Amino acid sequence: MTNISTHQLNGPLGPMILAASPQGLCGVWFEGQRHGPTEARMQSWTTDSAHTLLQSASKQLLAYFAGDLTSFNLPLDLSAGTPFQQSVWRVLSTIPSGADQSYGDVARQLKNPQAVRAVGAAVGRNPLSIIVPCHRVLGAGGQLTGYAGGLWRKQALLKLEGHPMAQRTPSLFSE
Repeated sequence: MTNISTHQLNGPLGPMILAASPQGLCGVWFEGQRHGPTEARMQSWTTDSAHTLLQSASKQLLAYFAGDLTSFNLPLDLSAGTPFQQSVWRVLSTIPSGADQSYGDVARQLKNPQAVRAVGAAVGRNPLSIIVPCHRVLGAGGQLTGYAGGLWRKQALLKLEGHPMAQRTPSLFSE
């Protein structure tokens, strides 16, 4: 990816790196997140805190964390993924706040019910944490499964969205 602008957002779940290409928002990662950009890769990117799209993404994320926003309205650039990954990420984008789907549900929506593991791999490589809500994908029995940003963050995001499974856990956000 070339011509990438970045901005750091300090959110309630830790620092986040936001990235935009000329086509749209292409990255939202928690600092240190598995499958996030490497330091070497980021050295070719430009820090631009005044970038219009990155400012809009920051504002929407902060509104989401405050409980004032449940869906995002941002142009996205999914081109870093394979065609299969992009199709998975598009399905994830349809899962509403407070709801969930299993990896099998996503595979069935893609008309490929045998692709559960491939769906799991694509979910784990989602470059747009929260914006493309991979945290809303649970195991077949509704259990919490891996999250590249840390399982505790997945739990906190579900709790923020009012997901019934997460309501039994203590708040991870400042009261």
